[in-house]
Amino acid sequence: MHSSPKRTSLFRRTAIAVAGALIVLQLVIFSASAYYIVLPMAKRSTDDLAALMLLSAQTWVELPPQTRPDFELELARQHNLWLLDTTTKLPDYDHHNPYLMLLEEALETRTGKVTHTKVTEFGKTWYWVEFSIDDNHISLGFPKDRLGVQSPLALILIMIATVVLALITAIILARRITRPLQNMADAARHVGLGNTPEKLAEDGAQELAELAHTFNNMAQQVQLLLANRTTLLAGISHDLRTPLARMRLALEMLPENADQKIVTRLKNDVDEMNRLIGEFLNFSRGLEKEVSQPVDLNDLLQGLVDNTLREGATVLWRPVQQCKVKVGQMALLRIVGNLMSNAVRYGAGQAIELVCECGAIVTVIRVLDRGPGIPAEELENVFRPFYRLESSRSIATGGSGLGLAIARQLAEVNGWEVVLMARAGGGTEARLTIPYQ
Repeated sequence: MHSSPKRTSLFRRTAIAVAGALIVLQLVIFSASAYYIVLPMAKRSTDDLAALMLLSAQTWVELPPQTRPDFELELARQHNLWLLDTTTKLPDYDHHNPYLMLLEEALETRTGKVTHTKVTEFGKTWYWVEFSIDDNHISLGFPKDRLGVQSPLALILIMIATVVLALITAIILARRITRPLQNMADAARHVGLGNTPEKLAEDGAQELAELAHTFNNMAQQVQLLLANRTTLLAGISHDLRTPLARMRLALEMLPENADQKIVTRLKNDVDEMNRLIGEFLNFSRGLEKEVSQPVDLNDLLQGLVDNTLREGATVLWRPVQQCKVKVGQMALLRIVGNLMSNAVRYGAGQAIELVCECGAIVTVIRVLDRGPGIPAEELENVFRPFYRLESSRSIATGGSGLGLAIARQLAEVNGWEVVLMARAGGGTEARLTIPYQ
């Protein structure tokens, strides 16, 4: 068995592609907005605030001491800036607030000195800037809620909402594209098994509707072709068997002085031709799925073992307890019968072994022989119709080349699996796997 490479679904690829494109587009939009709109506005705002703070500090220093309280009150009322005259310096505070960093840059540009913003907690968060003017140590501060706009947080929320919306949109678009294709793949699988699938809906996008219409016509033509093939082969079988019957009758009516060796050989040839015609007809009907019904595998396999024993072969078989599965009985009989006949023919005269493993998920039937085995490169080729490893093309030694082809075809129609593999110690193992229904 060949392991197929791991592939991702079209739905997943489409969803990832669409979502990725939308996310990249949003990143470009947000980056451009942040760099060309938000950042210039923030710099202008911090520059205006820095100018107001410096002007307020200088004005407070130049005012007479008795008027300073009124100025402080007016400054707090009009601009929400609080000015304190204190000799105690606030402790340094490390922060990563983009707005405060821009404010520090604006103050440094205007004063020519490195200025750091301090933070305190008095019921709520306060930001302070310290100035030293003419032996006066002044602290100017404002509450955190004075900033009002929180651009970074807004951008993050918008980004999250955009990503979620992009993913949802991608899933919806991918589902609209992949669902009709998945339905078509399921229908094609039914056609391959010889079944008649339900007609696909011919709606939606124009291209998908046309594809569904074309597929429906193709499925109908395939079913018609299969029916015509079966009818044709059945007719040929009937037409050929009529002259064969006359030939058989003519052989029986030959005088007694006829050469009996030639007569016997001709009779065998007629019988072989009749058998081959029957096999061709069976092969043509292999795509017809049988109705499943509960079957006791012990009884079914025991009957096959008895038939094989009567033909002179040796079969090692041990019945299992209470193994009932829902299968097509005639299909199962033909598959296992063909596998056992194949094992007897190529088993080098040694005993073959029949094993049944009845599980809750799958049931496995194995037919094992100790023959010369099959080369690894031929394990799949022998399932092809009329393909034989034996080069003489003799029916006696190589069969008709249809036994394994019929077994594989019947198994695929019923949703089973037939494989051949090399057996440890020599020989071949034929394994039929039947999933639980």
